[in-house]
Amino acid sequence: MITSPTSFRLVASTGIHRGDRPYQQDQVEIIPHPRVQGCLLAVVADGMGGKSGGRKAADQVVLTARQVFDRYVPSKDESAQSLAQLINESHLMIRLTAMAFEEEPHSTVGAFIVNPDLSADLAHAGDSRIYHFRGPDMIHRTLDDSYVQRLVDEGQITEDEANVHPQANLLTGCLGTQQDPPVSVHRIHQLQIGDSLLVCSDGLWHYFTPKELGAIVHTLPPREAAEMLIGKARHRARAGGDNLSLALVRVEAAN
Repeated sequence: MITSPTSFRLVASTGIHRGDRPYQQDQVEIIPHPRVQGCLLAVVADGMGGKSGGRKAADQVVLTARQVFDRYVPSKDESAQSLAQLINESHLMIRLTAMAFEEEPHSTVGAFIVNPDLSADLAHAGDSRIYHFRGPDMIHRTLDDSYVQRLVDEGQITEDEANVHPQANLLTGCLGTQQDPPVSVHRIHQLQIGDSLLVCSDGLWHYFTPKELGAIVHTLPPREAAEMLIGKARHRARAGGDNLSLALVRVEAAN
């Protein structure tokens, strides 16, 4: 728990499960700022590329996130710029890892920074998603860098059809590929009491509508919400689930 010197506090929780896969290639972390109260970074990385390659890529994202956030000074640095730096530096390090180990490690990333003034920036590459809820209502979610998202954007299929599309796993951008990753940043000028930010891998969001997610993160404390989301995702996967991970942060009134 991180308490701001003003009239709010940030209550946070993470959750991770291997699903029904033989290896855990997701990584998740919430990092309180080492010097500034009321400031944190949340990051989810969904690694891809064999039993060790994907985990190495996800580990590299989290390691880079720690390094970038350690250098971040909320009073003078732009959080959007730091998130773009996180994505680009992670991509470069994963590419170097690929050369050294002759593997094909790739990773998605979803990350957000909450600042002491309750502004926030969200950034992602791939199909790990970030949701912004106000109470139970979704205000914003990131759009996946994927083939089916492109079809949705073009009006060829619906969101529901995208979820069951045979090429739902086909990404158009992520970290560690030959091409530079897409860097999509979204600014929230002012979070409010009762707002929640949820970042999660596709192994989780695949099993929920935004309405279901909003109801759970609004109704339950973050730790209980994380446990319920993982439990429901596991039940709905019916022994065919991917790795899944999430980080959840809620803005609450200070006691």
